[in-house]
This record gives sequence, C-alpha cells and structure tokens, in this order.
Amino acid sequence: MMPALSPEEEAHSRAATALIRERVRAAGGWIPFEQFMELALYAPGLGYYSAGSVKLGPGGDFVTAPEISDLFSRCVARQCAQVLGGEGEILELGAGTGRMAAVILESLAVAGKLPERYAILEVSADLAQRQKERLGRLPRELRERVVWLDRLPDRPIEGVILANEVLDALPCRRFTSTDGAVRELGVAEGGVGATGTVMGRVGAPDGAAPPAARGNAPDDAVALVEHGNAPDDDLASACAALFDELPAALPAGYTSEICLRLTPWVAGVADCLERGLMLLFDYGLPRAHYYHPQRTAGTLRCHFKQHVHDDPYSNIGVQDITAWVDFTRVAEAAVAAGLDVGGFCTQAAFLLATGVEQLIAESTDTVEHARLAGEARRLLLPGEMGEAFKAMALTRECDLALDGFVLQDLRRSL
Repeated sequence: MMPALSPEEEAHSRAATALIRERVRAAGGWIPFEQFMELALYAPGLGYYSAGSVKLGPGGDFVTAPEISDLFSRCVARQCAQVLGGEGEILELGAGTGRMAAVILESLAVAGKLPERYAILEVSADLAQRQKERLGRLPRELRERVVWLDRLPDRPIEGVILANEVLDALPCRRFTSTDGAVRELGVAEGGVGATGTVMGRVGAPDGAAPPAARGNAPDDAVALVEHGNAPDDDLASACAALFDELPAALPAGYTSEICLRLTPWVAGVADCLERGLMLLFDYGLPRAHYYHPQRTAGTLRCHFKQHVHDDPYSNIGVQDITAWVDFTRVAEAAVAAGLDVGGFCTQAAFLLATGVEQLIAESTDTVEHARLAGEARRLLLPGEMGEAFKAMALTRECDLALDGFVLQDLRRSL
C-alpha cells in the first residue's frame, strides 16, 4: 500500500496538478507526456526537483548508490584520480546530498590528487542547500575548492564530469505501437474524479472521450488521464528508425519510452569537456535489450517514500518520475559530439575493477567490516544494483586504459 500524503504534500500536489491542468487547457486539451513530466519534476516552485522536500535517504523517496555506501564514492574517486593526476577540475551534475562530493574530495586529498576546483550544477534548491551544509563541514582546504553553478560552464574543463542518476530524470516521450503504427501518449482531462488525479487506459482514439480512470484527485477537480494522440514528426521519425533497427517486431499494444533529449544533453555537456572523462552511472540497457518484445510496458518508474510504482499521475509534484536509459542512444550522441566511448560495463564490474573488495579488506574492525560487506552486497549483487545500473565512460583526448572498465567491456552490445 502506498503511504498517505501529509496535508502539506496533498496541498502541494493539488497545486502542481492545477498548473498542469491549466497547461492542458491552454494547449487545446492535450499535452505530450514529455511536457507533463517536465512540469511534474521541474516547474518552478511546484515541480518535484524544484520544490523543497526530502528526496534522498531513509526519510526520502529513494536511495542512490552514494547514499547506500561511501564505498561507491571511494571507487569513483579512484577513477577520478587516474584521470586527474593531481590537476584539472571535477564537474558534478546533480550532486544529491553532497555526500559523494565530500567522499571524493576526502579520498583525493589522501591520494594527493585533489582537483583545482570541484564544481556542482544542481537544479534542486533543496538539494543545493543540503550540499552546502554537508560540504561546509569539510576542512577548509577542501571546501574552498567547491563552487556551485547555475548553468554549464562557459569555459571547457580539463578533468572529469560526473553524472550519477541524472539521465533517468530527463523528460521522455512515451508511445504505444500496433503493427508499426505509433501513437504518442500524453495527458488530457477526463471526467470528474471522486478523489484525485487519475490514469485512464492507453491509446484512446482521437476525439474520443477519455475513459473512466483510477487514482486519487480532489473531488472538485477534473481528472487528468492518459490519452493517445498522433505523433509529431520528431517522434514518428525516431520510432520509425527504432523499429527498422530492432531485430524483432514489437507486439501489438507495445508501450515504451524514447528520450529525444539525450542527444542535445550529451552534446551540451560534451562542449564542457576539453580533455578528460565524462563518467555516467544510471540504470539502463543497450537498445536491443531496452526495446525487447517482452518488455511490453516500458521502464517508467515512480518513487515515493521508498515505494516504487508505475503511476506517474498520482502524487504529482511530490514523487520522482524516471525511465531507464537507452545507453545506445547515449553512445551515438557522444560519438556525434566528438567523444569516444571509453568504456561500458555494469556497476558491479566497475566497482570490482576499482578495488571495492580491497577497500572492505582494509577495515580491521569486525563490526565495520561486516557493515561494509553488507553495503557492498547492495551495490554489487544482480538482484540489487549491480546489474541494472551501468557505468559509461565518454572521453576526449584521453588515451588511458581506464581502471574502472578493465574487467568488463560491454561496448559491443551497444
């Protein structure tokens, strides 16, 4: 059972839902899912990431690898040290609570390979404040290297760009396909809901009244429902190219996501890297696995108070909405932007290659050793984060055999 919303969360969700309803009406009664997702996550003051709430950790909605264990960040620091060599910069995109940044800086200080600057670009005001509090407790020599940016740097850096669980939160398009005919999924207004924002069936014909739906919305509000529409040229072309490439036809009613923002995102970040490494961590798959015929409902997931579910139209504005990453699209975008794909492997392989077992073995305290071993299992095991999460290295003018990718090379799967 999903946790109940607090009165404050319910009021916030109603306000976010009202904003989206206004946008639906202004657009003539329907908006694509990509626009809905952008508003639900990033609308100023109302979107999940732009409003104040506890997102990460035990009291939040989800837990990331750096929050599970500092072992993750210490391994990332080892990869950074190989590339930095005691100079250059680190740019972290979406730094969570700041815990990974703190551990990386502390680890690099011990290794004698501190970056000249550690820059953070954060879209969430709440998380930026938590980062400043956490990093403000570092020794002066470390905290004075940290700066916060409100946009990508104008001057390309030499060093490392880090992005942990960033790509999954880029707004995506959703589609359903039958015999190669594509319909784009989006949001329309339905009938009056008994108690909240609801989701109807997928792919209603153009002009048809949206069906009865499920969920929670205010008694006096018209419900938001999922509704199919004809795709625009961009989505139609992207789906046509996708279907031509896939080894098997997709079954009738197949529903999935396609993130067309990945390409400009990678291009924009690539412009910030003069020389060095862009290191990405996220849950995702190569394209042939992502669009497997048996994955008929896509990969869209929502996170609310440590519960994972598949209804993006509930708890609007107070829950996270994500989709798995098509790493083939990331690699294609990187090559188009002049980067090299320097490595692609599972998170487990990356951590093992960068010495996670050695880090555990260094602990001589029995209790601490047991704790670290337990944390490592969550990071490494296939049923936890080890296989679903991938690591990808994108490089420019960097000929190193990257430490994190020496045990496994999945680039041929892309």
